[in-house]
Amino acid sequence: MANNALREWIMINGAEQKHIAIIGGGAAGFFAAITAAEADPSAQVTIYERTQRTLSKVKISGGGRCNVTHNCFEPAKLIANYPRGARELRGAFHRWQPQDTADWFSRRGVMLKSEPDGRMFPVTDSSQTIIDCFHTAARDAGVELRLGVGLESLDHDVSGRFLLSLSDGSCSNADSVCIATGSLKASSLTRAIEAIGHRIEPLAPSLFAFNVSDPRTEGLSGLSVQKARVHVLPKGQAQVGPVLITHRGFSGPGILRLSAWEARNLQESGYHFKISINWLNDASEGQLRETFGSLRKRSGKTAVKKSVFEGIPRRLWERLVAAAGIGEEMQWAQLAKEQETALIRECIDGCYDIKGKTSNKDEFVTCGGVNLKEINFKRMESKLVPNLHFAGECLDIDGITGGFNFQAAWTGGRLAGLAMAGIDS
Repeated sequence: MANNALREWIMINGAEQKHIAIIGGGAAGFFAAITAAEADPSAQVTIYERTQRTLSKVKISGGGRCNVTHNCFEPAKLIANYPRGARELRGAFHRWQPQDTADWFSRRGVMLKSEPDGRMFPVTDSSQTIIDCFHTAARDAGVELRLGVGLESLDHDVSGRFLLSLSDGSCSNADSVCIATGSLKASSLTRAIEAIGHRIEPLAPSLFAFNVSDPRTEGLSGLSVQKARVHVLPKGQAQVGPVLITHRGFSGPGILRLSAWEARNLQESGYHFKISINWLNDASEGQLRETFGSLRKRSGKTAVKKSVFEGIPRRLWERLVAAAGIGEEMQWAQLAKEQETALIRECIDGCYDIKGKTSNKDEFVTCGGVNLKEINFKRMESKLVPNLHFAGECLDIDGITGGFNFQAAWTGGRLAGLAMAGIDS
Protein backbone atom coordinates (compact mmCIF):
# COMPACT_ATOMS: atom_id res chain seq x y z
CA MET A 1 0.00 0.00 0.00
CA ALA A 2 1.41 3.40 -0.95
CA ASN A 3 2.53 5.67 1.90
CA ASN A 4 -0.21 8.27 1.39
CA ALA A 5 -2.92 5.61 1.08
CA LEU A 6 -1.72 3.85 4.23
CA ARG A 7 -1.65 7.14 6.12
CA GLU A 8 -5.20 7.91 5.00
CA TRP A 9 -6.36 4.43 6.11
CA ILE A 10 -4.83 4.96 9.55
CA MET A 11 -6.51 8.33 10.00
CA ILE A 12 -9.91 7.05 8.85
CA ASN A 13 -9.73 4.10 11.23
CA GLY A 14 -8.76 6.29 14.14
CA ALA A 15 -5.30 4.89 14.87
CA GLU A 16 -2.95 7.27 16.63
CA GLN A 17 -0.32 8.47 14.21
CA LYS A 18 3.32 8.94 15.13
CA HIS A 19 4.68 12.41 14.33
CA ILE A 20 8.34 12.83 13.45
CA ALA A 21 9.60 16.41 13.26
CA ILE A 22 12.70 17.31 11.25
CA ILE A 23 14.13 20.75 12.02
CA GLY A 24 15.92 22.00 8.92
CA GLY A 25 15.39 21.45 5.21
CA GLY A 26 19.00 20.91 4.24
CA ALA A 27 21.00 17.83 3.28
CA ALA A 28 20.83 16.01 6.62
CA GLY A 29 17.22 17.03 7.24
CA PHE A 30 15.93 15.73 3.91
CA PHE A 31 17.88 12.49 4.21
CA ALA A 32 16.52 11.91 7.73
CA ALA A 33 12.96 12.73 6.67
CA ILE A 34 12.97 10.50 3.59
CA THR A 35 14.57 7.63 5.52
CA ALA A 36 12.04 7.85 8.36
CA ALA A 37 9.02 8.16 6.07
CA GLU A 38 10.07 5.24 3.89
CA ALA A 39 10.93 3.06 6.90
CA ASP A 40 7.63 3.82 8.69
CA PRO A 41 4.91 4.73 6.17
CA SER A 42 2.39 5.08 8.99
CA ALA A 43 4.22 8.04 10.53
CA GLN A 44 3.64 11.68 9.70
CA VAL A 45 7.04 13.17 8.92
CA THR A 46 7.30 16.95 8.74
CA ILE A 47 10.26 19.10 7.75
CA TYR A 48 10.27 22.58 9.29
CA GLU A 49 12.46 25.00 7.31
CA ARG A 50 12.84 28.54 8.63
CA THR A 51 13.58 30.04 5.20
CA GLN A 52 11.66 29.82 1.95
CA ARG A 53 14.33 27.66 0.32
CA THR A 54 15.45 24.09 0.86
CA LEU A 55 18.79 22.39 0.15
CA SER A 56 20.57 25.72 -0.40
CA LYS A 57 24.04 24.28 0.24
CA VAL A 58 23.35 21.40 -2.11
CA LYS A 59 22.44 23.96 -4.77
CA ILE A 60 25.79 25.79 -4.72
CA SER A 61 28.12 22.95 -3.75
CA GLY A 62 30.90 22.21 -6.21
CA GLY A 63 30.23 25.31 -8.23
CA GLY A 64 26.66 24.20 -8.85
CA ARG A 65 27.63 20.60 -9.66
CA CYS A 66 27.15 19.24 -6.10
CA ASN A 67 30.04 17.25 -4.68
CA VAL A 68 27.77 14.54 -3.28
CA THR A 69 30.41 12.39 -1.59
CA HIS A 70 33.90 10.93 -2.00
CA ASN A 71 34.89 7.53 -3.36
CA CYS A 72 36.72 6.51 -0.20
CA PHE A 73 34.81 3.36 0.74
CA GLU A 74 36.85 2.22 3.75
CA PRO A 75 35.65 3.75 7.04
CA ALA A 76 39.10 3.57 8.63
CA LYS A 77 40.53 5.71 5.82
CA LEU A 78 37.42 7.85 5.41
CA ILE A 79 37.55 9.22 8.97
CA ALA A 80 41.04 10.65 8.34
CA ASN A 81 39.29 13.49 6.48
CA TYR A 82 37.46 14.81 9.55
CA PRO A 83 39.33 17.23 11.84
CA ARG A 84 36.51 16.83 14.35
CA GLY A 85 34.27 13.77 14.73
CA ALA A 86 36.56 11.13 13.23
CA ARG A 87 36.42 8.69 16.16
CA GLU A 88 32.64 8.89 16.49
CA LEU A 89 32.03 8.59 12.76
CA ARG A 90 34.00 5.39 12.34
CA GLY A 91 31.20 3.18 13.64
CA ALA A 92 28.58 5.29 11.88
CA PHE A 93 30.37 4.85 8.54
CA HIS A 94 30.28 1.08 9.01
CA ARG A 95 26.49 1.48 8.94
CA TRP A 96 26.27 4.00 6.08
CA GLN A 97 29.21 5.05 3.95
CA PRO A 98 29.84 6.58 0.49
CA GLN A 99 29.08 3.34 -1.38
CA ASP A 100 25.68 3.20 0.31
CA THR A 101 25.08 6.82 -0.66
CA ALA A 102 25.96 6.13 -4.31
CA ASP A 103 23.69 3.06 -4.31
CA TRP A 104 20.84 5.08 -2.76
CA PHE A 105 20.98 7.63 -5.56
CA SER A 106 21.42 4.92 -8.20
CA ARG A 107 18.19 3.22 -7.11
CA ARG A 108 16.45 6.54 -7.75
CA GLY A 109 17.90 6.95 -11.21
CA VAL A 110 20.72 9.35 -10.25
CA MET A 111 24.13 8.06 -11.28
CA LEU A 112 27.29 9.44 -9.72
CA LYS A 113 30.75 9.66 -11.26
CA SER A 114 34.18 9.85 -9.64
CA GLU A 115 36.78 12.42 -10.59
CA PRO A 116 40.55 11.75 -10.38
CA ASP A 117 40.77 13.33 -6.92
CA GLY A 118 37.99 11.07 -5.59
CA ARG A 119 35.17 13.61 -5.51
CA MET A 120 31.83 12.23 -6.70
CA PHE A 121 29.29 14.26 -8.68
CA PRO A 122 26.06 13.45 -10.50
CA VAL A 123 26.78 12.56 -14.13
CA THR A 124 24.63 15.53 -15.11
CA ASP A 125 27.11 17.89 -13.41
CA SER A 126 24.09 19.70 -11.98
CA SER A 127 23.14 20.07 -8.33
CA GLN A 128 19.51 20.44 -9.45
CA THR A 129 19.56 16.70 -10.21
CA ILE A 130 20.20 16.00 -6.53
CA ILE A 131 17.62 18.55 -5.38
CA ASP A 132 14.95 17.12 -7.70
CA CYS A 133 15.75 13.62 -6.47
CA PHE A 134 15.23 14.64 -2.85
CA HIS A 135 12.03 16.54 -3.54
CA THR A 136 10.59 13.62 -5.50
CA ALA A 137 11.60 11.06 -2.86
CA ALA A 138 10.16 13.20 -0.06
CA ARG A 139 6.89 13.76 -1.92
CA ASP A 140 6.54 10.07 -2.78
CA ALA A 141 7.17 9.14 0.87
CA GLY A 142 4.50 11.54 2.07
CA VAL A 143 6.84 13.97 3.83
CA GLU A 144 5.19 17.30 4.67
CA LEU A 145 7.32 20.39 4.05
CA ARG A 146 6.58 23.60 5.95
CA LEU A 147 8.57 26.53 4.57
CA GLY A 148 9.08 29.76 6.47
CA VAL A 149 8.51 27.96 9.78
CA GLY A 150 11.41 27.47 12.18
CA LEU A 151 11.74 26.04 15.67
CA GLU A 152 11.88 28.60 18.48
CA SER A 153 11.92 26.36 21.54
CA LEU A 154 11.59 22.71 22.43
CA ASP A 155 10.04 21.13 25.53
CA HIS A 156 9.57 17.47 26.41
CA ASP A 157 7.42 15.75 29.01
CA VAL A 158 7.77 12.60 31.09
CA SER A 159 6.10 10.54 28.37
CA GLY A 160 8.87 11.50 25.97
CA ARG A 161 6.72 13.60 23.67
CA PHE A 162 7.87 17.01 22.51
CA LEU A 163 6.15 20.37 22.26
CA LEU A 164 7.54 22.52 19.46
CA SER A 165 7.07 26.28 19.61
CA LEU A 166 7.31 27.51 16.04
CA SER A 167 8.28 30.83 14.52
CA ASP A 168 4.82 31.43 13.03
CA GLY A 169 3.33 31.47 16.52
CA SER A 170 1.91 27.96 16.33
CA CYS A 171 2.80 24.87 18.35
CA SER A 172 3.09 21.25 17.37
CA ASN A 173 3.56 17.92 19.11
CA ALA A 174 6.10 15.31 18.07
CA ASP A 175 7.09 11.84 19.21
CA SER A 176 10.59 12.22 17.83
CA VAL A 177 12.61 15.25 16.78
CA CYS A 178 15.72 15.51 14.64
CA ILE A 179 17.62 18.78 14.72
CA ALA A 180 19.37 19.15 11.37
CA THR A 181 19.65 22.91 11.02
CA GLY A 182 23.21 23.07 9.73
CA SER A 183 25.64 25.41 11.44
CA LEU A 184 24.53 26.81 14.78
CA LYS A 185 26.31 30.06 14.00
CA ALA A 186 23.80 32.88 14.53
CA SER A 187 21.13 30.23 15.17
CA SER A 188 18.31 30.96 17.59
CA LEU A 189 18.34 27.27 18.50
CA THR A 190 21.63 27.41 20.40
CA ARG A 191 19.89 28.63 23.54
CA ALA A 192 17.10 26.06 23.16
CA ILE A 193 19.59 23.19 22.79
CA GLU A 194 21.54 24.35 25.83
CA ALA A 195 18.29 24.73 27.78
CA ILE A 196 17.63 20.99 27.52
CA GLY A 197 21.12 20.20 28.84
CA HIS A 198 23.40 19.90 25.82
CA ARG A 199 26.76 21.63 25.58
CA ILE A 200 27.71 23.58 22.48
CA GLU A 201 31.40 23.41 21.56
CA PRO A 202 32.86 26.78 20.44
CA LEU A 203 31.93 27.67 16.86
CA ALA A 204 34.59 28.71 14.36
CA PRO A 205 34.65 29.07 10.55
CA SER A 206 36.25 26.20 8.65
CA LEU A 207 37.13 25.80 4.96
CA PHE A 208 38.16 29.33 4.01
CA ALA A 209 40.74 31.01 1.79
CA PHE A 210 43.66 33.11 3.05
CA ASN A 211 44.17 36.79 2.33
CA VAL A 212 47.74 37.83 1.56
CA SER A 213 49.40 40.78 -0.14
CA ASP A 214 52.83 39.71 -1.38
CA PRO A 215 54.95 40.71 -4.40
CA ARG A 216 55.65 37.02 -5.08
CA THR A 217 52.00 36.38 -5.93
CA GLU A 218 50.66 39.78 -6.95
CA GLY A 219 49.09 39.67 -10.40
CA LEU A 220 49.30 35.86 -10.63
CA SER A 221 45.62 35.17 -9.94
CA GLY A 222 44.55 31.89 -11.50
CA LEU A 223 47.90 30.13 -11.31
CA SER A 224 48.01 26.94 -9.27
CA VAL A 225 50.45 24.30 -8.05
CA GLN A 226 48.84 20.88 -7.99
CA LYS A 227 50.77 19.34 -5.09
CA ALA A 228 52.09 21.80 -2.56
CA ARG A 229 52.71 21.27 1.16
CA VAL A 230 51.45 23.98 3.52
CA HIS A 231 51.65 24.43 7.28
CA VAL A 232 51.00 27.16 9.82
CA LEU A 233 54.17 28.48 11.43
CA PRO A 234 55.87 27.65 13.61
CA LYS A 235 54.90 23.98 13.97
CA GLY A 236 51.46 23.37 12.49
CA GLN A 237 50.50 20.05 10.90
CA ALA A 238 51.28 20.10 7.17
CA GLN A 239 48.53 19.61 4.59
CA VAL A 240 49.15 18.60 0.98
CA GLY A 241 47.05 19.51 -2.04
CA PRO A 242 46.52 21.97 -4.86
CA VAL A 243 47.19 25.60 -3.94
CA LEU A 244 45.53 28.29 -6.05
CA ILE A 245 46.73 31.87 -6.20
CA THR A 246 43.77 34.26 -6.16
CA HIS A 247 43.43 38.02 -6.43
CA ARG A 248 43.15 38.07 -2.63
CA GLY A 249 45.74 35.47 -1.69
CA PHE A 250 45.60 31.67 -1.54
CA SER A 251 42.83 29.14 -1.97
CA GLY A 252 42.46 25.62 -3.36
CA PRO A 253 42.05 22.26 -1.60
CA GLY A 254 45.43 22.42 0.13
CA ILE A 255 44.57 25.75 1.76
CA LEU A 256 40.99 24.74 2.59
CA ARG A 257 42.25 21.58 4.28
CA LEU A 258 44.69 23.61 6.33
CA SER A 259 41.92 26.02 7.36
CA ALA A 260 39.82 23.07 8.54
CA TRP A 261 42.49 21.41 10.66
CA GLU A 262 43.62 24.72 12.14
CA ALA A 263 40.15 26.30 12.40
CA ARG A 264 40.15 27.12 16.10
CA ASN A 265 43.83 28.13 16.25
CA LEU A 266 43.38 30.52 13.34
CA GLN A 267 40.27 32.02 14.93
CA GLU A 268 42.26 32.65 18.10
CA SER A 269 44.96 34.39 16.04
CA GLY A 270 42.40 36.82 14.63
CA TYR A 271 43.31 35.40 11.21
CA HIS A 272 46.74 37.05 11.28
CA PHE A 273 49.37 34.33 11.07
CA LYS A 274 52.23 33.01 8.94
CA ILE A 275 52.36 29.95 6.74
CA SER A 276 55.16 28.06 5.05
CA ILE A 277 54.70 26.66 1.54
CA ASN A 278 56.78 23.92 -0.06
CA TRP A 279 55.84 24.43 -3.70
CA LEU A 280 57.50 21.08 -4.48
CA ASN A 281 55.56 19.05 -1.87
CA ASP A 282 58.15 16.85 -0.18
CA ALA A 283 61.34 18.00 -1.92
CA SER A 284 64.23 18.51 0.50
CA GLU A 285 67.10 20.98 0.61
CA GLY A 286 69.55 18.22 -0.29
CA GLN A 287 67.56 17.21 -3.35
CA LEU A 288 67.40 20.80 -4.60
CA ARG A 289 71.12 21.39 -4.08
CA GLU A 290 71.80 18.27 -6.13
CA THR A 291 69.42 19.48 -8.87
CA PHE A 292 70.94 22.96 -8.95
CA GLY A 293 74.47 21.50 -9.02
CA SER A 294 73.52 19.42 -12.02
CA LEU A 295 72.11 22.51 -13.76
CA ARG A 296 75.42 24.34 -13.22
CA LYS A 297 77.23 21.55 -15.03
CA ARG A 298 74.74 20.83 -17.80
CA SER A 299 73.14 24.24 -18.38
CA GLY A 300 75.62 26.71 -16.92
CA LYS A 301 74.86 29.43 -19.47
CA THR A 302 71.07 29.14 -19.09
CA ALA A 303 69.31 31.92 -17.19
CA VAL A 304 68.12 30.82 -13.76
CA LYS A 305 64.73 32.45 -14.32
CA LYS A 306 63.87 29.91 -17.01
CA SER A 307 61.41 27.38 -15.63
CA VAL A 308 63.07 24.40 -13.98
CA PHE A 309 60.32 22.46 -12.22
CA GLU A 310 57.32 21.22 -14.16
CA GLY A 311 55.04 21.61 -11.16
CA ILE A 312 55.74 25.33 -10.68
CA PRO A 313 54.21 27.67 -13.30
CA ARG A 314 56.84 29.76 -15.13
CA ARG A 315 55.52 33.11 -13.89
CA LEU A 316 55.56 31.94 -10.28
CA TRP A 317 59.07 30.54 -10.73
CA GLU A 318 60.24 33.91 -12.00
CA ARG A 319 58.82 35.58 -8.89
CA LEU A 320 60.55 33.09 -6.60
CA VAL A 321 63.83 33.68 -8.42
CA ALA A 322 63.44 37.45 -8.01
CA ALA A 323 62.53 37.05 -4.32
CA ALA A 324 65.80 35.16 -3.84
CA GLY A 325 67.70 38.23 -5.11
CA ILE A 326 68.66 36.64 -8.42
CA GLY A 327 68.84 39.03 -11.40
CA GLU A 328 66.99 38.36 -14.65
CA GLU A 329 70.20 37.73 -16.63
CA MET A 330 72.01 35.62 -14.05
CA GLN A 331 73.05 32.21 -15.32
CA TRP A 332 73.29 28.98 -13.36
CA ALA A 333 77.08 29.04 -13.56
CA GLN A 334 77.08 32.47 -11.89
CA LEU A 335 74.79 31.55 -9.01
CA ALA A 336 76.41 32.25 -5.64
CA LYS A 337 75.96 29.92 -2.68
CA GLU A 338 73.87 32.42 -0.69
CA GLN A 339 71.60 33.00 -3.68
CA GLU A 340 71.17 29.26 -4.15
CA THR A 341 70.25 28.94 -0.46
CA ALA A 342 67.73 31.77 -0.78
CA LEU A 343 66.13 30.15 -3.85
CA ILE A 344 65.89 26.80 -2.09
CA ARG A 345 64.13 28.51 0.81
CA GLU A 346 61.64 30.16 -1.57
CA CYS A 347 60.92 26.79 -3.19
CA ILE A 348 60.47 24.58 -0.15
CA ASP A 349 59.99 26.89 2.84
CA GLY A 350 58.53 30.15 1.59
CA CYS A 351 57.05 32.24 4.39
CA TYR A 352 53.83 34.18 3.68
CA ASP A 353 52.08 36.60 6.04
CA ILE A 354 48.33 35.95 6.15
CA LYS A 355 46.10 38.88 7.03
CA GLY A 356 42.51 37.77 7.09
CA LYS A 357 40.28 35.15 5.50
CA THR A 358 37.75 34.91 2.69
CA SER A 359 34.87 32.45 2.69
CA ASN A 360 35.07 30.02 -0.19
CA LYS A 361 32.03 30.58 -2.40
CA ASP A 362 31.29 26.85 -2.74
CA GLU A 363 32.29 25.61 0.68
CA PHE A 364 31.37 27.24 3.95
CA VAL A 365 31.50 25.08 7.02
CA THR A 366 31.53 25.78 10.74
CA CYS A 367 33.35 23.62 13.24
CA GLY A 368 31.85 23.36 16.68
CA GLY A 369 28.33 22.44 17.71
CA VAL A 370 26.64 19.91 19.97
CA ASN A 371 29.18 18.03 22.08
CA LEU A 372 29.77 14.58 20.57
CA LYS A 373 30.10 12.78 23.90
CA GLU A 374 26.43 13.49 24.45
CA ILE A 375 25.32 11.64 21.29
CA ASN A 376 24.71 7.93 20.67
CA PHE A 377 26.14 7.54 17.17
CA LYS A 378 24.34 4.26 16.52
CA ARG A 379 21.08 6.19 16.47
CA MET A 380 22.33 9.81 16.33
CA GLU A 381 20.27 10.21 19.49
CA SER A 382 20.82 12.42 22.50
CA LYS A 383 22.08 10.59 25.56
CA LEU A 384 20.32 13.20 27.67
CA VAL A 385 16.87 13.40 26.05
CA PRO A 386 15.31 10.22 24.58
CA ASN A 387 13.90 10.52 21.03
CA LEU A 388 15.86 13.70 20.33
CA HIS A 389 18.24 13.23 17.43
CA PHE A 390 20.88 15.34 15.71
CA ALA A 391 22.37 15.18 12.21
CA GLY A 392 24.67 17.31 10.09
CA GLU A 393 26.65 20.42 10.86
CA CYS A 394 24.84 21.29 14.10
CA LEU A 395 27.09 18.65 15.64
CA ASP A 396 30.76 19.27 16.38
CA ILE A 397 31.70 17.45 13.17
CA ASP A 398 33.36 18.87 10.10
CA GLY A 399 35.35 17.49 7.21
CA ILE A 400 37.82 18.81 4.71
CA THR A 401 36.72 19.74 1.22
CA GLY A 402 35.94 16.89 -1.16
CA GLY A 403 32.42 15.67 -0.37
CA PHE A 404 33.15 14.65 3.21
CA ASN A 405 30.78 17.08 4.90
CA PHE A 406 27.86 15.91 2.79
CA GLN A 407 28.74 12.30 3.55
CA ALA A 408 28.60 13.04 7.28
CA ALA A 409 25.17 14.60 6.66
CA TRP A 410 23.89 11.58 4.70
CA THR A 411 25.19 9.16 7.33
CA GLY A 412 23.79 11.11 10.27
CA GLY A 413 20.46 11.65 8.55
CA ARG A 414 20.17 7.98 7.63
CA LEU A 415 20.87 6.67 11.13
CA ALA A 416 18.60 9.26 12.75
CA GLY A 417 15.81 8.53 10.30
CA LEU A 418 15.92 4.80 10.92
CA ALA A 419 16.01 5.28 14.69
CA MET A 420 12.99 7.60 14.63
CA ALA A 421 11.15 5.00 12.57
CA GLY A 422 11.91 2.42 15.25
CA ILE A 423 14.52 0.50 13.28
CA ASP A 424 17.99 -0.26 14.60
CA SER A 425 20.65 0.19 11.92
